[in-house]
Amino acid sequence: MSRFSIPSYNPAMQDYYVYMLASKRNGTLYTGMTEELGKRVVRHKDRRANEFTAKYDVLKLVYYEKYKSQKEAIKREKQVKKWRRQWKIKLIEKQNPEWDDLFSELINGTKI
Repeated sequence: MSRFSIPSYNPAMQDYYVYMLASKRNGTLYTGMTEELGKRVVRHKDRRANEFTAKYDVLKLVYYEKYKSQKEAIKREKQVKKWRRQWKIKLIEKQNPEWDDLFSELINGTKI
């Protein structure tokens, strides 16, 4: 018998994220959706997640939203992907006016 208790997987408790990466302020943008934002951003930063983000250095996490439902997150991702570039920039600047890389906040637990 193990000393460790491993919680059973409960999809009802899973969070989903819609996120945007940028190469720099007002640079190239990428929108995605994931269940594990921290791990996904690490894969982008290691240039293992996506050919597009690796090729264009789109590595800064500049925006994200949290959802309780995968269906909601996918719907939002598709919606944002259809938006004009200027609308995406306004969304980013509303939450992150300096275009800081939010990854450090994410891994330190100060956001989410």
